[in-house]
This record gives sequence, C-alpha cells and structure tokens, in this order.
Amino acid sequence: MPHTNEVQVVANEGWDERIVVCRNGRLVDTFIITTQRYVVIVDTMINAATGQKLLEVAREKLVNGRQLLVVNTHADYDHCWGNMVFGGETAIYPAPIIGSKLSVPLFDQPEAQETLKQFQEREPDIFNEVVFVPPTVQVDGRLLIDGGDLTVELFPTPGHTVDHYSLYIPEINTLLAADAAELPYPMARTVDGLPAMRQSLAQLAAMNAETVLYCHAPVTIGPQLLLDNKAYFDILEEKCRAALSRGLSPQPDENADVAQLVDCRYEEAVPKGEHWQNVHEYYRTTGHAQNIRMTLEILRRD
Repeated sequence: MPHTNEVQVVANEGWDERIVVCRNGRLVDTFIITTQRYVVIVDTMINAATGQKLLEVAREKLVNGRQLLVVNTHADYDHCWGNMVFGGETAIYPAPIIGSKLSVPLFDQPEAQETLKQFQEREPDIFNEVVFVPPTVQVDGRLLIDGGDLTVELFPTPGHTVDHYSLYIPEINTLLAADAAELPYPMARTVDGLPAMRQSLAQLAAMNAETVLYCHAPVTIGPQLLLDNKAYFDILEEKCRAALSRGLSPQPDENADVAQLVDCRYEEAVPKGEHWQNVHEYYRTTGHAQNIRMTLEILRRD
C-alpha cells in the first residue's frame, strides 16, 4: 500500500468533542485530546509532513494558556516517525514527547534503521527526510496527565509490541486502544508477545468503556471489537487444543496448511459481517496461520 502525506480530520460520530480523530490515508488514525490545561497529540504519524499537519490541527486548540504534549503509544513507524516535528534538531514546535522507556532503545536497533532505509528506497518523497526522535519523557508503568477537566491515563498494554501503551479518560469513559485491538485482529510480533497481548485485550475489555477508538479500525465499530478480538484468540486456542488432543504435532511442517490442520478457517474464527470480510488477504491467510502457529507453540511449551 503506497503511503501518503494527506491527513484529514474524521467526522465526529458521537464521541466527546474534545477528541479529534485524524486519519493518514488508509494507514492509521491518530488523536488529539483537548483539555483545560493541555492539548495532547496521541501519535505523530509517518513523517514531518504528517506531523506538521497534526500540529496545524492542534494549533487551533492551543489557546487560553494550553500547552502541547505529545504521546507515543509505541515505536512503530506509523505512530512515531512524525516525532521530528516536536523534538530534536528538526523540531518546529518543541514539546515533551511521552512514551514507554522500552520504546527508546527500539529507535537504535538495526532493524529500525533497515526499515527506514527500505522505505526511503521505495518512497523517497515520503520518507527521505525522516529523522528518528525517541520519546523525551520516558514512562515506566502508569502515568496520569491532569488536564483540569479531563484526566488522561496512560497504562501499559504490551503484546502487539513490548512498549505498547493505551490511554483512558475516566471523566468521559473513553478508551484509546491504539494497536492493542484492531480489525480484524491485532498481531503479536513474537510468540512470547501473544499471551501478553491476550491479557491486554482482556484488561481493556473489562474496563467497559463507553467509547473506544482504535488506530486501525472503523471509528463506528465501538467497544465490541475488544470482545471480538478476545473471542478470536479464544477460538484459536480451543481449536488448537482439540487438534493436539487428536495427535497433531505442535510444530507442523512450515508448508502445512495449519488452518486446515486445526480445523479453523479465518471465516470460522471471526464474526460475520462486512467489516470482517473486507480485509486484506494477508489477514485471512498468512496472518491467521501465524497466529495459529504461535498458539500451538505456546501450548507446546505449557
């Protein structure tokens, strides 16, 4: 999917008007929260151009003494490569960038540099000027931002990545789940990450938030997505346990159709409906198979 510098403000579908949803093409949604004391940009998109467009939206709110804060939910490129607008030598509007302490070393990993290099080779107009700027305020555990009228609570929800954070605003019972839940499902990067991700999903679902917004799901899908994501992985575990009890090897051949082996096609593990069927083929096949293999490996270890 080609990237774009376009950023649009998403029409409000009934959530609190102090939250603005901004969308970068078909890639990612990010958020701007306006409180009495602060304007909080939650994730900075993919480069300086998109980060500046978020700043343009935020500037309209930076009145009456409000200060700008930036939050990174995690260190994936579509959530933090716009940090250069707010920190480092490239900063246009310097502001504290709040993120997990586990995010900081991820910016220095060879894998991150190689990813940037590949993006620059494929789409130089989008990524050539990207400079890595990690969080400048490192969080370990929970953090409360007292905005006066609203409290923004940051809390770890690892699994998708080790450094992942979600945000909750209790006064309006609103949850920003970031990538802890997605349509059709979130992805763990490692086998060890899958149990943590499922635990994070259960934690978020148990909060019973009235409004839930995601970085990779329709704004109208609501809290039910948390339950649907949780149910998806529960079904995978049930099917994998049954298959192992029938004698299936917990480490099938790399060319095996594991969905068939455990009798769990994608269509059988997700809800019916348009949202779930109109997804990229990757989620139906490769991603689904990867989740099954991870589940089998976890059960093997247990």
